[in-house]
Amino acid sequence: MERLISHPPLMIVSDLDHTMVDHQDHENLSLLRFNSLWEYAYRRDSLLVFSTARSPILYKELRKEKPLLTPDIIITSIGTEIAFGNSMVADHDWVESLNSDKWNREIVLEETSKFPELTLQPKTEQRLHKVSFYIDEGKGEALTKELSQLLEKRGLDVKIIYSWGKNVDVIPRGAGKGEALEYLLKKLQAEGIFPVNTLACGDSEHDAELFSIPDVHGVMVSNSQEELLKWRSENALNNLKVIHSTERCADGIIQAIGHFNLGPNLSPRDVSEFLDRKTDNANPGHEVVRFYLFYERLRRGEIKNYETYIASFKESCLHAAVLFHPSGAEKSLRDTIDELKKCYGDKREKKFWVWIDQVLVTDTIPGKWIVKFDKWEQCEDERKCCKTTVEFTSKGGDLVWEKVKQIWSEESKVKDDNSSWIL
Repeated sequence: MERLISHPPLMIVSDLDHTMVDHQDHENLSLLRFNSLWEYAYRRDSLLVFSTARSPILYKELRKEKPLLTPDIIITSIGTEIAFGNSMVADHDWVESLNSDKWNREIVLEETSKFPELTLQPKTEQRLHKVSFYIDEGKGEALTKELSQLLEKRGLDVKIIYSWGKNVDVIPRGAGKGEALEYLLKKLQAEGIFPVNTLACGDSEHDAELFSIPDVHGVMVSNSQEELLKWRSENALNNLKVIHSTERCADGIIQAIGHFNLGPNLSPRDVSEFLDRKTDNANPGHEVVRFYLFYERLRRGEIKNYETYIASFKESCLHAAVLFHPSGAEKSLRDTIDELKKCYGDKREKKFWVWIDQVLVTDTIPGKWIVKFDKWEQCEDERKCCKTTVEFTSKGGDLVWEKVKQIWSEESKVKDDNSSWIL
């Protein structure tokens, strides 16, 4: 978050499963549409927060399965853990705030062992301030009421969350997605970067607390659970800041951005014209997003008159522009773009996606921009990533490519000089 020099115009706080991530969308179209919009219009000055019931371990597994962006902040384990940045640095103040004599894991385990209908979830989901179970179908409501009374008699003050008809989670009373967000907002205010607007996004009862925080916009995506919609009808039906979208998952988040006028809501993936190069020199992310969308569609064989576009992109490079390939080879950037003609449609009818993550200007001097980002490419089950640095110069009001340098990311599955990587 060091890049922020003023109040971020927007902070999105989104659940993952069935909200940001649509597990029925095997092409990941809605997620990729959101990714492009975020990197194009918001990454440089806004905040992206994921808030999930998953543990950090299962969150990292999801990142391997889906084309997720890297959030600025990650709230995991139903709001019992908060971490920052790529390295997921834990917020120890939040952890300490949950430590009290009103929380005791051993007592929770002792009392829950009296219920044969409860089965402990895997060790990955058992955390310092969260104990999680599976429960026999139809027994959740009665059990949670009885268990709550037992734990209260033992001197504990906890929340028992019953969700999806099969999960029971026990956490401290002071934890939860809503409490974690309130804590985060106070922290950002103290640091002088309180967001101008916050949009909370969810689909299940785990997310209900997010929609109770004053002055926070909210969207319950169209595929939300009945339990959450029932909560809305009882608690937030007249709250104009909370809507039930008509679109699923990430598309519903984009819809909410437009509904509340929080900023641009047209994803670059919904724009087909690549030759309109009215680029904002203050945001080189526009040029990078635009190019790699073209690159993906070219290889998928989805662009008519692709040679015209290639010529246009070639002209956007200096004659001496150079590409440092991750294999170590040094190539002419203009020649590399020209050679894309040979790749037209080579990924047709394959599961092929390209997305970029963390597009940030790392240095600026008059007439030059240096941009760093992660460029991801996935074909079927093979995924590759390069740490990419692009140097732009200004020419006639347009950004001109001067140098591209790529090295394999530690996250990438490619560990050798893979000749199939182009740019």
